[in-house]
Amino acid sequence: MLGKHAFGRKEGDGWKEAMKSSFPLLLLFSFISLFTLLIVLSKTTPYPLSLSSSSTPSSSNQIRPRLKIYVADLPRSLNYGLLEQYWSLSMPDSRINADPDAELRASLVASRRNGPLPYPENPLIKQYSAEYWLLGDLETPARSRAVSSVVERVYDWRNADVVFVPFFATLSAEMELGWGRKGGFLKKEGNGDYKRQRDVVDRIRSSDAWKRSGGRDHVFVLTDPVAMWHVRAEISPAVLLTVDFGGWYKLDAKNSQSNTSHMIQHTQVSLLKDVIVPYAHLLPRLHSLEDQPRSILLYFKGAKHRHRGGLVREKLWDVLLNERDVVMEEGFPNATGREQSIKGMRSSEFCLHPAGDTPTSCRLFDAILSLCIPVIVSDNIELPFEGMVDYSNFAIFVSVNNALQPGWLAGYLRNFSKYQKDGFRRNISSVQHIFEYDNGSPGGIGPVSSDGAVNNIWRKVYQKLPMIKEAIIREKRKPDGVSIPLRCHCM
Repeated sequence: MLGKHAFGRKEGDGWKEAMKSSFPLLLLFSFISLFTLLIVLSKTTPYPLSLSSSSTPSSSNQIRPRLKIYVADLPRSLNYGLLEQYWSLSMPDSRINADPDAELRASLVASRRNGPLPYPENPLIKQYSAEYWLLGDLETPARSRAVSSVVERVYDWRNADVVFVPFFATLSAEMELGWGRKGGFLKKEGNGDYKRQRDVVDRIRSSDAWKRSGGRDHVFVLTDPVAMWHVRAEISPAVLLTVDFGGWYKLDAKNSQSNTSHMIQHTQVSLLKDVIVPYAHLLPRLHSLEDQPRSILLYFKGAKHRHRGGLVREKLWDVLLNERDVVMEEGFPNATGREQSIKGMRSSEFCLHPAGDTPTSCRLFDAILSLCIPVIVSDNIELPFEGMVDYSNFAIFVSVNNALQPGWLAGYLRNFSKYQKDGFRRNISSVQHIFEYDNGSPGGIGPVSSDGAVNNIWRKVYQKLPMIKEAIIREKRKPDGVSIPLRCHCM
C-alpha cells in the first residue's frame, strides 16, 4: 500500500513538473491563435448597413458605399428646372391665404441667384420634400458623399443595383393643385402635371434599363398622396418611396371592382417592395436640454373635417373638446398656425395623431421633433424605418374603438407616471435625428447625416435588393403569352 502511494506521488509530481514546463508554450500558442482569428474576422466581416446608436462614423473609412445607384437620364426641366419654374411664379398658392414663400421669392428674383435653389417653404409642399434631399445626395460629388453616404452613384445602369428616377413628382403635382385651373387636376387635358407624368413614364419605360427588369429595380419618389396620379399603374412594378399607402386606397378599390379575378386591393403597393419614408417636419427641433415643464395633457392642431379614414378625427374632436387639460385647435399651416403649433406641442405632455385624409401626416414628426409624446389613433398606419426603430418605445398606440369611448383616452393618458413620461421623452430625443432630411447644404448637395433620413431611406432600399433580383429572375422564365395575375403581397 505504501509503495503504491509512494509511486502515485512520484507520478503526480512528474505530471505537475511537465505541466509547469509546458504552460508557457500553451499560453503562447493560445495567444497566437486568438490574434490570427481576430485578423481573419476583421478582413471577412462586411460593414453592415444597419441603424444603431454607435453608427456615427469617426472617420470616412467607417461608411462604405454599398447601394449602387444609377440616376436615370431625364431633362432638367423635370427636377431642378421645375424648381426654377416654381420660384418664378408671380401668383401665390390659391389654396392658402398668405404666400409663405413671397419674401424668399422676391429675394431670389432680385439676386438673380444662379446656384442651387431651396425647396419651397410652403408647408403644403415642404412636408413632401424627400425628392429634393435624395436627389441632392446623389448630386453630391463622390469625394464628399464618401464621408457619410451609404450609396455609390454609378454612371452605367448595367453596374447599378437600382435606377433612381429624378422626377420631382410632388412639386409637379402641387404646382398643378395650387396654380392650375380649379378642378383640373383629375383631368388630363390642359393639365401640366399630367403632361410631365406622361413624359417621364414614356422616357423611362422605353429605356434599356426598364426593359431589362420590367421596372422592378427602378425607384420613384411619390411622397405626395397624389404624385404620379394618372400613371401609377404603369410604374407599379417599381420600388415606390411613399409616406403611407393612404393615397392608393381609392385607386386600388376601383381596380379591384373592375377585375376581381386578377386584382385585389393594394395590388400596386406593398411593404415587401416599397419603402415608407418620413414626412419632412415643419417645426424646429427641440433638444432635451431646452425642454421646459409641460402644463397641457393632450394637444392637437389641424383640420377638424377630413375624408375616408379621417372621419374619426371629427368624432374624436367631439369626445375630447371639453376634457380638462386637453387642447383641440382648428387651424391651417400658415405662419400664425406654425407659431401656435410650436407653443402647443412644446407645452404638452402628449400630442394627438389621428388619421386624416391618409393614415399619417407630418404632425407625427413635428411631435417627435418637439419632444411631445405621440398618441397615434390610426388603425391602418404604416411608419418609416420599422425594423430599425421600435415606435412603442416613444409613442402610444390607441385603437379607434377605445379612443372614441367618452372619457377613456384622457383617463388613460393621466395614468402615465412622470417617470414613464420622462422615459418616453428620453427615447424620443435619441431618435429625433433619424427623421431629419436637411443637411444644411445649398440645394441639399453635400454630405448627409450618417443616421439621418436620407441614409436610412437608402438602407431600406438596400434591404429590397434580394426581392428585386428574385422578381427579375422569375420574370425571365415566364413563357411567352403567359400573364401573371397582380396580387397583393402585403405583410
